[in-house]
Amino acid sequence: MNPLASSFLQLVTIMDELREQCPWDKKQTIDTLRSMTIEETYELADAITNKDWNGIREELGDVLLHILFYARIGKEENKFQLQEVIDGIAKKLIDRHPHIYGDVKVENEEDVKRNWEKLKLKEGKTSVLSGVPVSLPALVKATRMQVKAKQVGFEWKETNEVWNKVEEEIGELKEAVASSDVSKMEDEFGDVLFSLVNYARFIGVDPESALEKTNLKFRTRFMYMEAQALVQGKNLGDMTLSDMDVLWNEAKTK
Repeated sequence: MNPLASSFLQLVTIMDELREQCPWDKKQTIDTLRSMTIEETYELADAITNKDWNGIREELGDVLLHILFYARIGKEENKFQLQEVIDGIAKKLIDRHPHIYGDVKVENEEDVKRNWEKLKLKEGKTSVLSGVPVSLPALVKATRMQVKAKQVGFEWKETNEVWNKVEEEIGELKEAVASSDVSKMEDEFGDVLFSLVNYARFIGVDPESALEKTNLKFRTRFMYMEAQALVQGKNLGDMTLSDMDVLWNEAKTK
């Protein structure tokens, strides 16, 4: 037997044994697993952000285990079998890559994406946006919706047009702030973020990754400030803003 197939079947067997014999595993449902699956996915995302290849390998294993867990529960509920999960994704990939498994010609990846969306609509999808999960984080969701809309031609032509839109939305936000209308401020702030996500796409930046890198940068610098304050026998809360600025600038040089 192929070593890969052998390893996969061993994992399936372990999952079955845990489900049948372990008190904790026996109690789990798709509802109790949901939040843990999301957590595992974020742990994988963290490992990817940090370029931690050992971490990526480990987290992929955790995600794979969750897939097998859901498939096992699906079998128990007489909803589907693991074989159907595997066959289903294999068939979908073949059907949606006619340029590989058929006679469709493509010039570049944009052609591939456009064909992908057209095929999804033929499969019964009512909207190109229907494949964007409702529960996605807002920043990621904005990016995915914009990418989907692009595939049917709903897209700006020039980068400068997108930046002009950003400036327009910032102007409207300033007007909302001046009016002190909280609801309007929230609405306009959302428009600013959405337009910035659009601009990020045009300049080839993933907004989620960019913001996460800034989050990590801020975390590192702030924790440096806390550590240095303790070295001085102080807490940040007891320091002036000027004192903290000195530590912040030190952190930046580090």
